[in-house]
Amino acid sequence: MTKTNRRIINIAVFVTGMTSLAIELTASRLVGTIYGNSNLVWATIIGLILIFLATGYFLGGRLADRKPIQSTMYQLMFWGGFATGFIPVIAKPIMRFASDAFDQLQMGILFGSFGVVLLILIIPMTMLGMISPYAIRLSINGKDTSGKISGQLYAISTLGSFIGAFLPVLVLIPTIGTFFTFVTFGFLTCVVALIGLWAGGERKSIFLYILSLVILLIVTFWFKGQPLKASEGQVFETESAYNYIQVLQEGEYRYLRLNEGQGIHSEWHPSQLFYAGPWEQFLAGPFFNVGGGENSSYDPSNVKRIAIIGLAAGTAARQASAVFGAIPIDGYEIDPEIIDIGKRYFGMDLPNLNAEAVDGRWGIEHSPYKYDLIIVDAYRPPYIPWHLTTLEFFQIVAQHLTSKGVLAINVGRAPDDRQLINGFCGTLAQVYPSIYVMDLPDTFNSIIYATIQPTNVENFYRNLLAFYPRKDIHPLLIEVMERFVVYQKPVEKSSIVFTDDKAPIEWMTNNLVLNFLLSGEVEKLQ
Repeated sequence: MTKTNRRIINIAVFVTGMTSLAIELTASRLVGTIYGNSNLVWATIIGLILIFLATGYFLGGRLADRKPIQSTMYQLMFWGGFATGFIPVIAKPIMRFASDAFDQLQMGILFGSFGVVLLILIIPMTMLGMISPYAIRLSINGKDTSGKISGQLYAISTLGSFIGAFLPVLVLIPTIGTFFTFVTFGFLTCVVALIGLWAGGERKSIFLYILSLVILLIVTFWFKGQPLKASEGQVFETESAYNYIQVLQEGEYRYLRLNEGQGIHSEWHPSQLFYAGPWEQFLAGPFFNVGGGENSSYDPSNVKRIAIIGLAAGTAARQASAVFGAIPIDGYEIDPEIIDIGKRYFGMDLPNLNAEAVDGRWGIEHSPYKYDLIIVDAYRPPYIPWHLTTLEFFQIVAQHLTSKGVLAINVGRAPDDRQLINGFCGTLAQVYPSIYVMDLPDTFNSIIYATIQPTNVENFYRNLLAFYPRKDIHPLLIEVMERFVVYQKPVEKSSIVFTDDKAPIEWMTNNLVLNFLLSGEVEKLQ
């Protein structure tokens, strides 16, 4: 084997290793637009892809022994790349069909579509898996060098996989989207295979492969013009490094949906501020406190600064600015694309809002300020960042609350399943002396309030009564306080404490979601 052929084999192993892992990560985004990115979805994707690769390793090794010819390996590589480029072309109409099924929670169609999409991966992943054992067989000259060559090729493949782990997520998906990320890796794999065929002397049939590659490009560009979803009222969609993002319009109302879309993350109306969601309900938090005297009311003007972890497109910030005035609000939203969309579509251009694209825990921990109200709106089953649920996190939050500061969080639940809420209450009770819970009507959401100093619910009632005759109190504040009075729930004692060492959030949320799906309800978690 010439040095040139050996180099091309090394490049082929690198590219197939990179493409294999890129398919795995990009496939998670492909199905994530419909099925989300829960650990259950991830486990299914990873598990099946490992089976497909194992099949490829087995078949590739057997075929290489029977037919140790370079051109055969490159033909397998070409058609593996070709099939990779066609993944989104075949999957796209299935996913749009599944999207409609998800909106109506037609579970049979939904799970059937999921299975079909994953089976689409079997051809490219199996064929790409055949390349490494084939390359080892072609490269080994004798028993004395078999270990060295095998180790070298495994290292090259692993290095390719390392690049394939970051390139799609950090560069390609945010810039060219999921569709063309598949096409890019498929095209690159085909080109390297063509170079190998050319170098191996297979020049008579090279035109057929080039023609097939041209057909792939024509078909993919033809299909690219279609939206990822065809949701009713969709006015915008995009993909970021973190999310698939939709903006929907229904009359004068505008909604932000992420990933599979079973939840509204922000809402906007040109003149209305009450949306019967969790956002406005956070505003009731400070009023478990009393004012300067034991019986004096806690005035809205006492709220001087607010932090929001999980800012999304700024719904809670707009409502807080209306109720408390143009006080400083620090909003933490990990996805910068969502912040940009908030400014373009949701009126998130408030001069008093400081929106930072950082992780919420890092942002609040490094904030130089103390807050009268800290809002956590970053939980929506099954996407609950476990590091924002622990005792250590709530201790950090407590350190950034004023002497009468309050924490307000939005937590999802399922019918007759309050285990997650009880777990939060058990954890919060280790830091905060007083905790209150209300269920949002007609939703599967609850709001938990935790005060930094001992308070009681009678304070809340007195504040509400004191606000009724005042004309300077915003009607939205009166409405959300009345809702708490009507829908408050007893706080159940719980021995569960989430910590940085042990926080079984995934286990709880998986049960919660399964209970939700099996309940037959169609209400959307917000």
